[in-house]
Amino acid sequence: MAEQPKIQGIGLWKVYGPDPVGFLERHQGCPPAEAFRAEGYVGAVRDVSFEVTAGEILVVMGLSGSGKSTLVRCLSRLIEPTAGQVLFDGEDITQADEATLIQLRRHKMGMVFQNFGLLPHRSALRNVAFPLEIQGVPREERDTKAAQLLALVGLEGRGGYFPREMSGGQQQRIGIARSLAVEPDLWFLDEPFSALDPLIRREMQDEFLRLQQLLKKTIVFITHDFDEAIRLADRIAIMKDGAIVQLGTPEELVTQPADPYVAEFTKTAPRGKLITAGRAMLPLDGAAPDGPRIAAADKIESVAAQVLASDQPLAVLDAGGRAVGVLTRARVIEVLFGTGATA
Repeated sequence: MAEQPKIQGIGLWKVYGPDPVGFLERHQGCPPAEAFRAEGYVGAVRDVSFEVTAGEILVVMGLSGSGKSTLVRCLSRLIEPTAGQVLFDGEDITQADEATLIQLRRHKMGMVFQNFGLLPHRSALRNVAFPLEIQGVPREERDTKAAQLLALVGLEGRGGYFPREMSGGQQQRIGIARSLAVEPDLWFLDEPFSALDPLIRREMQDEFLRLQQLLKKTIVFITHDFDEAIRLADRIAIMKDGAIVQLGTPEELVTQPADPYVAEFTKTAPRGKLITAGRAMLPLDGAAPDGPRIAAADKIESVAAQVLASDQPLAVLDAGGRAVGVLTRARVIEVLFGTGATA
């Protein structure tokens, strides 16, 4: 039996204009692009459907104005969708009343945004403890939990510092710790590292991956940076003009772009780090060649030197140890430097 998604969007729309619901109804729930222009409406999110399983990191990316931030706010109902459903553990939260929604945000959802959103008059400890204070958790208990979370994000002993006394990277760590205070089942991060310097940004990505190894959260992460996306994502959804144009693994996006827009997004991707031997291999013609073997799951980057040094093709083995294809010197060169697909 397939695992129920942790969160699922079904036919989500967010339309801005004088009568968005009526506009969708007039066009049978799917207005064409020319109708938006002709009638003065904006389709910020257009018929978006996807799902995220427990423990998965889904990265949503696109250029400015593509709809990615609007989408994540629709998922948390910080913005009300015009149409569609958002299922959280199978329950449609677009039908939830305000009290239920508040409880979900307080106990089930964590959110981190680009601008940190820290309270300047509160110390780091008090910022992290703030969601627990709202829940009515006793002060000693919430302070203990906040101190533990600060230690988790590498800020042990900094609880008494105020935001103005800390660097941008440290402030973002406080924001991350605060979002984890409620022990959320679902974590929304909207370009959390984009305001940071490149070196600090890399450090925060490392920190994020470390935390995910420990906590196994279900995450929807928004970015416009493809390098960041491929570093963090299990799967990537690329948005354009409010719609998802392709959703897949980083390897799938690089090797099988759905259209020229996705191809342009992925053209500078480090192909050797993303493409596996199993994806790049050629069909096995007869018996497997003698000599060294490589695993289908190995990334091309890790086996390139071995293949390039060999005059003969190398057999590629599946998880069961069976030869399923071969990798040649020419094929590795094509994958690393060619422009064709490697489907």
